[in-house]
Amino acid sequence: QVQLVESGGGLVQAGGSLRLSCAASGRTVSNYAMGWFRQAPGKEREVVSGINWSGTSTYYADSVKGRFTISRDNVANTVYLQMNSLKLEDTAVYYCAATLRPSFRATSYSMDYWGKGTLVTVSS
Repeated sequence: QVQLVESGGGLVQAGGSLRLSCAASGRTVSNYAMGWFRQAPGKEREVVSGINWSGTSTYYADSVKGRFTISRDNVANTVYLQMNSLKLEDTAVYYCAATLRPSFRATSYSMDYWGKGTLVTVSS
């Protein structure tokens, strides 16, 4: 089993930055792809970004390309999401997820483990 705990969410003004962290425990995730998803009020969960096991391949949704950066520290068993130039539409609960596969697939159903989420609120 893998437990994922997100942190770093909060309230930020539009144009600001936040860095989310996802700490894994239970077993190492160094061989697994990881990802970030988000769910805004009244909307379905959507993929934000993903990273393969080694960090050499990343995926970004079009809506966050150029603004968000995903990275991982396999020694620390942690994945990060640096979010810059935040927009009002980035407001959502952000979830960290892990898959037992080494490569990331940009679908919710491909993920095997989920965190409980951290709320990001972007204000005007």
